[in-house]
Amino acid sequence: MAQRYGGKHSPGGGGAAPTPPRGGYRGARRTRVGGRVNMLFIAPLPLAVRAFLGGPVEMALNLAALGLLLLAAWLTREGLRAEEAYDARRIARRPAIPRKIFGALLTGAGLAVAAHAAGGGVAGPAIYAVAGAALHLLAFGPDPLRDKSADGIDAFQSDRVARVVDRAEEYLRAMTEAVAGTRDRDLEARLERFQVTVRDMLRTVEDDPRDLTAARKYLGVYLMGARDASVKYADLATRAPNAEAREKYLVLLSDLERNFTAKTRALMADSSTDLDIEIEVLRDRLEREGVHLETTETV
Repeated sequence: MAQRYGGKHSPGGGGAAPTPPRGGYRGARRTRVGGRVNMLFIAPLPLAVRAFLGGPVEMALNLAALGLLLLAAWLTREGLRAEEAYDARRIARRPAIPRKIFGALLTGAGLAVAAHAAGGGVAGPAIYAVAGAALHLLAFGPDPLRDKSADGIDAFQSDRVARVVDRAEEYLRAMTEAVAGTRDRDLEARLERFQVTVRDMLRTVEDDPRDLTAARKYLGVYLMGARDASVKYADLATRAPNAEAREKYLVLLSDLERNFTAKTRALMADSSTDLDIEIEVLRDRLEREGVHLETTETV
């Protein structure tokens, strides 16, 4: 959507240039789900041709090998996505299913079946199975096998935060999927900006799990309502354009964004106050121990 440019020296512009909206790419990293994973889907396709060049037994074995290798590629791709989500968060639970490890095992099994179909006896398929699984693990690595928590935070608190953040991310994904069905690019961009604000609160809670109690209503009830409103609006918009419903939905996103921003700032202010108190307590203890700290003032 085109926007009028205005700044300090523009006609009719008495102030500074407006602050550009924050996009969904703030803090984004390059994904590892790319060419290497796509090659896993392409490499076994010749088995589909070879399946129809022999007898029924060879056809069944080749098609089975093709299915195993394609399933392994899909599991590997999903495992890399789960690992990226795990790495992006400070507190996270390990993936419930070790997809990349299962992908490695299925890759080895698929290669073994393909080798057996080609008449490799027993030793040949076994070698292919071990080599394929090992090379897969070397190329893509194993799945995260431990929960990740911040320093100084017990496992119970970490698990509480991880559950709330997981649920919040599910609500955000559902909102994205619903609005994507409307094919409204401007609305999708507006939703992205709102989600950036929500994730600011998520990162704040991960940094200090004591904020979870104060933020639980925002990350639970409010996001659930936002998801339901997104689904209902998308249902209306896909049946017929509704300008009034779209305007109400945009107003809802703006109200929610202001509330989330204000609450996140309040949480950060409380954390700063707690830090000041801890510094003062530490300073008093050092003074009682005979350690005198000099305060340096900057001009």
